[in-house]
Amino acid sequence: MAKLPKFTLTHNEKKDRWDLTKDGASRPTATFDKKAEATKGGALEKAVGKAGGSVKIQKVDGKFQEERTYPRSADPKKSPG
Repeated sequence: MAKLPKFTLTHNEKKDRWDLTKDGASRPTATFDKKAEATKGGALEKAVGKAGGSVKIQKVDGKFQEERTYPRSADPKKSPG
């Protein structure tokens, strides 16, 4: 199985928005006004694209909240959750 691209959803304090950035990239792949916009309704899945990916979601304080894999069928069987 090919490695999935990795993304991180972080709060951008300067611009008061949430940025989805591919690991190693300097610019965000997608931006959202609110965290709820990013995490509901398939917005993250659409943003990572057809190739899919693994998204780490951070809290405002920078601690990791959860990790999601898109498409769900690409989630490693060994991982909890």
